[in-house]
Amino acid sequence: MKDQIITKKILNWYDLNKRVLPWRKKVSDKKKQYYTLVSEFMLQQTQVATVIPYFNKFIKNIPDLETLANFENQKLIKLWEGLGYYSRVRNLKKTALLIIKKFDKKLPRNYYELKSLPGIGDYTASAISAIAFNKPIIPLDGNIERVLKRYLYLKKENEINKENLIEKKKIFGHSNRASDYAQALMELGALICKPNNPHCEKCPISNKCIALKKKDFLLTKIKKKNNNKYYLLKVYKDKSKYLLIKNTKFNFLKNFSIFPMQELSKPIRSTDIVNFKMSNMNMNIKIKHERHENKAGSLPTSHWIDPKKLKNYTLPTFTKRIVRYLESNK
Repeated sequence: MKDQIITKKILNWYDLNKRVLPWRKKVSDKKKQYYTLVSEFMLQQTQVATVIPYFNKFIKNIPDLETLANFENQKLIKLWEGLGYYSRVRNLKKTALLIIKKFDKKLPRNYYELKSLPGIGDYTASAISAIAFNKPIIPLDGNIERVLKRYLYLKKENEINKENLIEKKKIFGHSNRASDYAQALMELGALICKPNNPHCEKCPISNKCIALKKKDFLLTKIKKKNNNKYYLLKVYKDKSKYLLIKNTKFNFLKNFSIFPMQELSKPIRSTDIVNFKMSNMNMNIKIKHERHENKAGSLPTSHWIDPKKLKNYTLPTFTKRIVRYLESNK
């Protein structure tokens, strides 16, 4: 009975306060499944506000799985440009191809079949199952974790590890409106139980929230160790243009255009260092200017770019940031 009261309160709040999001439009089941697939890939490590314009542009150009499976790779990357984590869009296309080939052009309803698709892990499989197929699953994203940690006042490492949170989320119960309920819990975390300055006065379940009773809203996180890496980046310039190469060496930004680089085994002592954070990697990059001497001829995957026409190229944010740094430090 307690679970039903929580569920009802959260759903009532959601019905009155949910955001209008493009992937929540009332469409056919087939479109809803496709919209959920695309939006969940985009929302991996990216905020809703950032995703909305990308989603709209993506759907306008690629309205269904069949179009996605046959879409030209270069144009696909261009549509994704600026969202980062480009392996997501590659995996999204691979997933579309597999759905067409292996699952008769239909997004699989089975959780384990979903997980077998490229780029879909536990969370994304759970979110798709709940949102697209109305299965009674609560996907544990950062928003729901935050609500759970505060509601039950979970602080210690053994309380906030993934296994315990999965166990504790049962307190939220389930609903026959599983799709709405999963989104309602996410929305509650995003709009009310914010990381800083939560709006407890608007929360539908604040009367039982232990964090509110204790007036302690600080969240404990399991510390992830940042991985410090050191690189030497070589700049070859011909008049105003810069030389880039296709990255076949590093796991990050695979097959994208980057400056010629090599990893170093130890820290660099220099004032000319660019710092760049990529996932849990802290990149410390030493810039070295080299004479080009027709360097492009010795690098078969190289090409020259004009910094004044940066928007015309399909380049990762990482490369663009280096170009802008070089241009502002001439």
